[in-house]
Amino acid sequence: MIDKVHEIFQHEAKAIQNIPVTKNFENAVNLIYRQVHGKGGKLVSSGMGKAGEIAKNISTTFSSTGTPAVFLHPSDSQHGDLGVIQPNDVLLLVSNSGKTREILELVELAERLYSGLSTIIITSNADSQLAKTVDVCLLTGNPQEVCPLGLSPTTSTTVMTVIGDALIVLMMEKIGFTNEEYAKRHHGGYLGSKSRQQSN
Repeated sequence: MIDKVHEIFQHEAKAIQNIPVTKNFENAVNLIYRQVHGKGGKLVSSGMGKAGEIAKNISTTFSSTGTPAVFLHPSDSQHGDLGVIQPNDVLLLVSNSGKTREILELVELAERLYSGLSTIIITSNADSQLAKTVDVCLLTGNPQEVCPLGLSPTTSTTVMTVIGDALIVLMMEKIGFTNEEYAKRHHGGYLGSKSRQQSN
């Protein structure tokens, strides 16, 4: 079993190393910076199922590091929650297939609400409808899932998380985010205490 654990870790690590690193990372950061920090919008992340959990994690980490963000469940968007979207927002969509029905519908509804919304997608499928219609496409490298069935989102969600981390770190550096600013947003717990100590 120990050998199997090593094999799983090596599989995941290789998938991370194979993420295509392109100018689109810079394009995505500049787009978010322009809309959120320049025009007063926010980042609205969305995804279904496991990809939705990754989208939620990305949005909460963005918020705690100085870039206002919320998670919008694509199904709830059809029952009134679409109202959270404002004209200068950026939609950050997470869909491994790039063909998730609920995400396609969300994009259509959001466009109907505010035409020309800025959009970014994290996906494995460069040929998908979503990848072809958004402003910026960040590809995962389409890794094989480490799941023995090749079905359950495992490796795909790992690389999605890492792509999100890269965007967050790049944005923190772009806006010059400090320990002091972190402490203002994270009062409780160990991290709040640590950030306050480091800002003094």
